[in-house]
Amino acid sequence: MPVPTALLKPPAAPKSVPLPGLDQDDELLLDVEDSSLPEPDAAAAPDAPEDTDMTVDEEGRPRFVPGKDVDPIRRAETRKVTIPPNRMSALKSNWTKVNLYPPLVDHCKLQVRMNTKEKRVELRSSKFTQSAEALQMGADFVSAFAMGFDIDDAIALLRLDSLYIQSFDIKDVRQTLGPDALGRAIGRIAGKDGKTKFAIENATKTRIVLAGSRIHILGAFENIGMARESIVSLVLGAQPGKVYNSLRIIASRMKERF
Repeated sequence: MPVPTALLKPPAAPKSVPLPGLDQDDELLLDVEDSSLPEPDAAAAPDAPEDTDMTVDEEGRPRFVPGKDVDPIRRAETRKVTIPPNRMSALKSNWTKVNLYPPLVDHCKLQVRMNTKEKRVELRSSKFTQSAEALQMGADFVSAFAMGFDIDDAIALLRLDSLYIQSFDIKDVRQTLGPDALGRAIGRIAGKDGKTKFAIENATKTRIVLAGSRIHILGAFENIGMARESIVSLVLGAQPGKVYNSLRIIASRMKERF
């Protein structure tokens, strides 16, 4: 038994043991010509063949496969048209009896309801709505009726795409009109028994509504411009006779055009 105070011998260093199978350098080299290893091109190629050939016509232009018609995803949209208080009674009386409600449902395929509490008409598109513009056309139809146009004139907005509504105030033409001058201007536009108003409508093929100081014109774009020029000239103080002469010239030109 060694003495506890004796010097301890350092542990013996482990002997290096050669690894088996790595004696020669030749065994570390890979054989390039070994057919068992996959080639990089073969590994990168997909299993399924891809059709990358492009069809070209005789003139060298590419031919593409015709696209498929895909139905777009349409979301339900809503429109809310406010009805003036003076038109609520006309709206209630003509809602189902006259052609106010059926065109929106049968022609435009819209969902419609009348909100009497908030005094407005609410329109919503559905899965049966075929045209993307049907909702806006229905809103324009209800807005035309709310402005004071007849139902037969307002229905034309649903059938023709070239009709528009333009509104302006008499005070926009002449801002210095007093109460009496404003009444005289409205009287000159309407004429005796509505004669001047009807003459402008027949000559320019438009429809005009006088709602106080507001004037609404329904018609084509060019016809609205001609009707507005006649109304502006009357507001500025032109004589009705001169306006009639200009309307005759406009009517003759429109007959020659059509």
